[in-house]
Amino acid sequence: MTTFTKPNRPLTFFITGASSGFGESLARLVLANGHKLIATSRNLSRNPDFVTEVNAHGNGSKWLKLDVDDQNSGKLIESLEASDHIDVLVNNAGYSIYGPVETLSEEEVRAQMDTLYFGPLRLIRAVIPHMRERKYGVIVNISSGAGLEGRDSMGGYAGAKAALDGMSKVLAKEVAPFGIRTLTVTLGTFNTRFSDVTIVGKNPMPDAYKGSVAEQMIDILSSGKLKPNGDKDKAMKALYEVIVGEGVGKGREAERLLPLGQDMTVRVKTVQDYLGHALEVFGDICNNVNLEQK
Repeated sequence: MTTFTKPNRPLTFFITGASSGFGESLARLVLANGHKLIATSRNLSRNPDFVTEVNAHGNGSKWLKLDVDDQNSGKLIESLEASDHIDVLVNNAGYSIYGPVETLSEEEVRAQMDTLYFGPLRLIRAVIPHMRERKYGVIVNISSGAGLEGRDSMGGYAGAKAALDGMSKVLAKEVAPFGIRTLTVTLGTFNTRFSDVTIVGKNPMPDAYKGSVAEQMIDILSSGKLKPNGDKDKAMKALYEVIVGEGVGKGREAERLLPLGQDMTVRVKTVQDYLGHALEVFGDICNNVNLEQK
């Protein structure tokens, strides 16, 4: 297993979507523990008091406007690296669109992929050369249980998160020899007001979906009726400690997947059962489609 060595100095964190939810919670921990914060968001007026607090912190921390959908977003990393060496990149910004796969438009799915997959990818590609040169860095991709085991109506969101997860698995292998860690965080349901960034697909559902699980899920997720069982601040404290290798993260610096939330235990086991069942049913077939040896 690769050994990662953290520099003995305050770190510089770059966090997207820092104005609320997980991003704000983690950003506050970063400041409270003496690290430098580069907080970003698309709309600086969403949390003006926190923007002011960050900019006035006095250790070089700052708040910058960033739209992760912008194809030139990686240039912000390039401009910062001249003076602000980014140690930890946290890809957190996002939203979700809900609707049956049948009814989601290509425009809606592409927009979801742009924010949840291509947005993080642009920033990752921009920061890796600098981390590689310094032989240290941590890339954190905030994902979801939906990427492991998506629910009805979550095809667009689950597909984008699964793409991010798949890329992260490969990235972790590629950059570990350079001292760069990649951590995927799969989150369950938390008190983040996620419904505020939830969009229902514009196309109406066919009558055949009336009363379906998909319709029920859309109603729950888009109306704020979802009852979360996770505390975002506790989750981000755990994530912070895993990033810096302290507390619950001590000795676990090489881990690549961090599930958080009681509902994630059930969802991870569901995926295990799903894969195990496939091998149980088709294992003999799986192992008997090989080329005949001459």
